[in-house]
Amino acid sequence: MYEMPDKVFPMTTEGKAKLEKELETLKTVKRPQVIERIKVARGFGDLSENSEYESAKDEQSVTETRISQIEEMLHYAQVVDASQVAPDEVSIGRHVTFVEVGETEPESYTIVGAAESDPSEGKISNDSPIAKALIGKKKGDTVSIETPGGSFDVKITEVK
Repeated sequence: MYEMPDKVFPMTTEGKAKLEKELETLKTVKRPQVIERIKVARGFGDLSENSEYESAKDEQSVTETRISQIEEMLHYAQVVDASQVAPDEVSIGRHVTFVEVGETEPESYTIVGAAESDPSEGKISNDSPIAKALIGKKKGDTVSIETPGGSFDVKITEVK
C-alpha cells in the first residue's frame, strides 16, 4: 500500500518555476560542461596525481547532488495558492509588513517555502521563527515572535 511521504515542500508558483529552470540548466548546460572537463582532465595522464581531474569530479558530485535535491523538492512540491486565503491573512506567497512594538521602523518580508527562501531578497522560509509566528494571523494582529535571540512582539500593518 502506498503511503504519503512525510516530506512536503511548500512553495509558490514562482519558486517552483525557478527550481524547474535551475534543474533544466544543470542538466543541459552544467552537467555536459563537467563531463567535458573530466574527459579533458583524463587526457592529462596519471589520475592519482591529477588535480584537474579531482576538481572536475568534485564539481560533478556537487552538480549531481543539486540535481537530486531539486528533483526531490519538485517531486514533493506543494504549490500554495495565496489567493485561496483571506486577503488580509498571512500565508506562503504573501508579502507582510510589521512594526516591532515600541519601534517605528517597519520590516517587510515575503513568506515562501524553504526551497526558495532568500533573506537577502526579503524572502523568508515558512519554517523560520518569524514566518511560523505570522502565518495565519491577519492585518492589525499583534504577534509574539520567539527567536533564538529572544522574543519580541510585532503588529502586522500590511498583508499583500
